[in-house]
Amino acid sequence: MSNKTFYLPDSLHAYLVANSVREHPLLAELRAVTAAEPLARMQIAPEQGQFMGLLAELTGARRCLEIGVFTGYSSLALALALPADGSIVACDVSESWTAIAKSFWQRAGVDSKIDLRLAPALQTLDALIAEGRSASFDFAFIDADKGNYAEYFERCLLLARPGGLIAIDNTLWSGRVADPANHEADTQHLRRFNTRLKDDARVNLSLVPIGDGLTLARKR
Repeated sequence: MSNKTFYLPDSLHAYLVANSVREHPLLAELRAVTAAEPLARMQIAPEQGQFMGLLAELTGARRCLEIGVFTGYSSLALALALPADGSIVACDVSESWTAIAKSFWQRAGVDSKIDLRLAPALQTLDALIAEGRSASFDFAFIDADKGNYAEYFERCLLLARPGGLIAIDNTLWSGRVADPANHEADTQHLRRFNTRLKDDARVNLSLVPIGDGLTLARKR
């Protein structure tokens, strides 16, 4: 969980943002609003939002999934990058956080692209599968409770089309995954997930050290 790339010193991060990030004014405003929230660290970094938008454009994404909305920065960044007929099924359980998200989606004129489903994400993903939407999504972003990462991934893999991209956040976990003395539950969940994914022949894989670690898994 980091609203900047965790491993960069502040001066180098400031340089990165100043010289590469082309942040939409409403994304910048949303970051400022979220900074006042007690869990502001849960928001992704602006450089990560821009990177995911570029990935969506490069893959020609039109149908996206998001597991974990918070105040809507990642979904707004993706929605702005999608074509006019693009759409996002966004999963969350918090009415208060997503109320902030909805207000910014509306102001940016992308609210029609985002189908917010307030329910446990596994229920929403299972409902999509039951609706016959397997192999129909181009891009998925997982950024929610770490204990369910493996289950979210399995559903997203089923829902993704061949060649579809799944991005998984927080996989470096502020370095805690590499600390053998750290036995916190979420750390152990992420370690197991990372180890399991490394040998998963169903995907091509890269763990990118942006934000708090972003794993990219492309369905074969």
